[in-house]
This record gives sequence, structure tokens and C-alpha cells, in this order.
Amino acid sequence: MQRLFVVLFLCSLLLAAQEPRLTAQAVIDRIQKNVGVPWTTPTVDTFKAGDPSTPVAGIAVTMMATLDVIQRAAASGKNLVITHEPTFYSHQDQTADLEKQNDAVLAEKQAFIRDHHIVVWRFHDHWHRRKPDGIQLGMTHALGWEKFQNPENAHLFSIPETTLDELAASVKHKLGIVAMRVVGDPNMKLTKIAMLPGAGGSAGQIRMLERDDVEALLIGEVPEWETVEYVADAVTEHKRKALLLLTHIPSEQAGMEECAKWLKTFISEVPIEFVPARQPFWLPK
Repeated sequence: MQRLFVVLFLCSLLLAAQEPRLTAQAVIDRIQKNVGVPWTTPTVDTFKAGDPSTPVAGIAVTMMATLDVIQRAAASGKNLVITHEPTFYSHQDQTADLEKQNDAVLAEKQAFIRDHHIVVWRFHDHWHRRKPDGIQLGMTHALGWEKFQNPENAHLFSIPETTLDELAASVKHKLGIVAMRVVGDPNMKLTKIAMLPGAGGSAGQIRMLERDDVEALLIGEVPEWETVEYVADAVTEHKRKALLLLTHIPSEQAGMEECAKWLKTFISEVPIEFVPARQPFWLPK
């Protein structure tokens, strides 16, 4: 009997060794199959570094594939990094100009990725296109605003009456924001909120602010001469408008934590970990 157990054990080891290991490309194939929306091109949702045929030891999901995030992923044995935002400092992750300049920051990051056999893939367009939008869903959960959400427009919320100052303090605390900024009267009472995470652009942000059912808008970032100036003028005109700039990472971070949870529903062969990107800003004393 003992000999039979030994034989069965050795057979199981042999079968396991013969099974193909999960590759980075296979992970992305599963994502495309499960995301629930047609996969369209052109898209920024592509591999940014590494070999797609690399066997995956573990997956790190993050809002921003900073060098710090990639180092932490590698230290924990994760070699596939799924990031929401760019890795190489531009929306299209184009590196040719920096490489021509022999940029030292880019070179060191690329060297770390190469030396540690890291694969980086971006998941932006289709995570936003998912129904519901994966980022908006995660941010709504993080703020605890599910019961206040408009069922016909996920970007709109009707919250219990509060002041702008109290709203800003609550959001800052719940999202752990270091350097949030606010435009508007801190004593203004409001109930009608809109949230557009990230940097969707001033045109969409201003269209949202034009609505009668929006008193305060939460965004990640925007050039300060655009939506910021628009709201500043609205305040001068005594209109009931306010803007909360959360900064980019905390405005979408919880949406990628949501992504890590979602991935675990159809990928079980390797560990999956949410690795939060650290906020780059700090406030002087």
C-alpha cells in the first residue's frame, strides 16, 4: 500500500510538471474573455514591458506602475504587473525621445524591469468601458456612497446635506488623500455631488458642472487654467458650484483594488495582490 502511495505521488508530480504554466498572455486572454465588453483597437490596453510568453508567478494590480510599485511587486514574487495608468510618463508609453536623450530615470526603470523579468500590461480603456465602470464602482465602494448613487447615472450622487468643508474632510479621510485641493465656499451647504475620477478632461468636467443637479464635482486632476478657473469664476458669480481635486492616484486607486478582487474570480493558479501606488505629493509644514 505504501508503495502504491509513492507511485501515485510521483505520477502527480509528473503530471504537474507537464501542465503548461500560466503565461502573461494567457492572463490577458482571460481578462479579454471576462471583461464583458467587446475588445476594441486601437487601445492603450497593451503590453508595455517584458515578454508576454513569460510564465506568471504572481500578479500585482496597481493604479500606477511606478518604480516603487514594481520593486514591491518583485520583492513579493509577483512578475506580472497590471497597471491602470502609464508606466513610462506619457499616455501612449512612448519612450523613443527619452531613449535618444539617454534619460537616466527611464534607463534605470527599464533595467529593473528587464533584470527582474517583469511583464507590465495596462488595463485602462476596457476597465472603464466595463458595465459598471470598474473604476467608478471601486471608488463608490471606497466612499460608501452606494445608497446615494443615481441608478440612471453612476456619476451622480444625492447625499445627506453637508457643507463643502465637511464633504472635503470626509472624502480626504476615506481615501487617505495627502494633498487634496478645493475650490468653492467652505460653508456652502450641498447635497448634489458628481464624481469623474482621474483626468477625463475639462470639456466633460465643465459639462457636468453645467448641470442643475451638480453642486460639487470630484475629479482627479486638470490643468489649472481650465476647470479650476471655470469654478472660480462661478463662485465669483455667486453660483452654487464647487470643485474637489483629489489628485490622480487616490481618485482611481480603489478602482484597481476592485480590479484585483475581480481577477480572483477567474484566475486561481497564481497569487493576485493589489499593490497601492504611493501618492507623490507631500504638504510642507
